[in-house]
Amino acid sequence: MGNSTKLRSLPLWLAAAWAMSLTTLGFFVVPMLFANLPSPALAGGMAAKLFTAQTGISTVCALVLLMTFRSEKLSPSAHAIPSCTMLALAGALLALLVEYGVSPHIIARDNLALWHSLGSVMYFAQWVCALLVFGKLANAASALPARLDV
Repeated sequence: MGNSTKLRSLPLWLAAAWAMSLTTLGFFVVPMLFANLPSPALAGGMAAKLFTAQTGISTVCALVLLMTFRSEKLSPSAHAIPSCTMLALAGALLALLVEYGVSPHIIARDNLALWHSLGSVMYFAQWVCALLVFGKLANAASALPARLDV
């Protein structure tokens, strides 16, 4: 596999990393914290730290994806770029809104049920954005003809 073929797969790998990091944290790790740590307060504190780290992962993946969409060497097929661009922007915005808009209210225990529900919905929406980007890039990659780079 030549360097250009390896580079062309970068957006797909980034989308996969983004989607799977959200899946792992939100659907496995955090529920396990609440099921296995001695108190909800301890689990919640650890979950908050993990969600902050996830915000960084999500933001970096989305921003690097956006940069790859602007590169002729890295960009997927042209028809996937506009929708993937909008989804990556939406996902990054959702991550930042949860971290800097919703999370402070949860930490302050300010109307906890409302802010926790809103944060959960926004996290789920971010996850859907990442999955859709991955799916669109996977479809675009499978539609490309196989090339032999020597």
